[in-house]
Amino acid sequence: MEKRKLNFWQIWNMSFGFLGIQMGFALQNANASRILQIFGADVHELSWFWIIAPLMGLIVQPIVGHFSDNTWTRLGRRKPYFLVGALLASIGLILMPQAEIFIAFMPALWFGSGMLMIMDASFNIAMEPFRALVGDNLNVDQHTLGFSVQTVLIGIGAVIGSWLPYIVHNWFGVSNVSTENSAIPLHLIYSFIIGAIILIVTILITVFTTKEYSPEEMTLIQNKFEPQNSEIEEVKESKLTDIFTDFAKMPVTMRQLSWVQFFSWFGLFGMWVFSTPAIAQHIYGLAITDVKSLEYQSAGDWVGIIFGVYNLVSAIVAFGLPYIAKQIGRKKTHALSLFLGGLGLISMYFMPNKEALIFSMILVGIAWASILAMPYAILAGSIKPKKMGVYMGIFNFFIVIPQIINALIGGPLVKYVYGDHAIYALVSSGISFMIAAFLVLKVKDKKDLI
Repeated sequence: MEKRKLNFWQIWNMSFGFLGIQMGFALQNANASRILQIFGADVHELSWFWIIAPLMGLIVQPIVGHFSDNTWTRLGRRKPYFLVGALLASIGLILMPQAEIFIAFMPALWFGSGMLMIMDASFNIAMEPFRALVGDNLNVDQHTLGFSVQTVLIGIGAVIGSWLPYIVHNWFGVSNVSTENSAIPLHLIYSFIIGAIILIVTILITVFTTKEYSPEEMTLIQNKFEPQNSEIEEVKESKLTDIFTDFAKMPVTMRQLSWVQFFSWFGLFGMWVFSTPAIAQHIYGLAITDVKSLEYQSAGDWVGIIFGVYNLVSAIVAFGLPYIAKQIGRKKTHALSLFLGGLGLISMYFMPNKEALIFSMILVGIAWASILAMPYAILAGSIKPKKMGVYMGIFNFFIVIPQIINALIGGPLVKYVYGDHAIYALVSSGISFMIAAFLVLKVKDKKDLI
């Protein structure tokens, strides 16, 4: 049995929920550090609080991938997971910036970090099935388009999420400073509530507009993919412990891509955690402990703006990725994009003012577009359809492990190696991107061999 060829709008609706997920994710990435600092976290401890995110991914995504491979409900195969994930993530978004409400039960910093954990676990529950859904529903020839459309939606959602606090303050006049009643500025609280609502709405659009293949259809597709082994695999009972076996038997392409992902996401994590203190200190000339001042909040809002820039650029670039990859190959496309992103991060050290950082983020946006699409497009063609979910989950190991390592060493590096200058964490992230660019050229891409 052949998979149906979907038109552009069917692919768009299939991934539309990613817009809401990424909007929430962008709100978290741009604002969690300053929220935690307002609640009392030291800048050297920020990366330790952020370790929750990759840990949740390490634990949750392979398990969700395994069970979604073997789940068939009236709602579908993947859809129940990203619906539940969206509901839980929305709760975290609403409650994290309002952690002071629960101060009678525990310190705001503890509750806020707990909500960060819930958000991260929930985003991971929601994201992995979306990746697998593209592999489920699209032929190999449409994989690059499918993941590129996801990248466009991710970019749009991230732009809205990154810019929302700035818009809420500057367009609607909502306060962006701490008050006696709320240490967290109201424009952040309102932004997180809006993000939660949009997350639910976009997920529901995908749930009601997307059709998944039935178990019988997926069996026929699996037989088409690997007829000589299909009957044997069909009678085997799939167990959760099979994740470890699948990890040991991962395809060569996946093993090679793991190193590319490692250095890509090591760099991204450093950018997300340290951009606000780095820019407040290096560009605005502020002390990194002056977190409740109006100037520091302005620096944080500007980080949201430039994060929105790189996400906007990624959404635009994503439209051209399938064409560029067709001309020069997916590996060279990804290598070039990563190199430019690394150049952008390193250039932040040399920028004379906050406006110049927009150029840096344009280059980062090119890399982000490719990171969200090319590795998955290369990987999907090397995975059996029956194992799409679990291998997409296992692939997440190579996203979260570098983040965990950076979380453990990032703060001490800033304190003891970089002399409390967080800007050097961004330079290190740029170097990490360039290493990834070199390694991607060594990956075996099945499509390039056809």
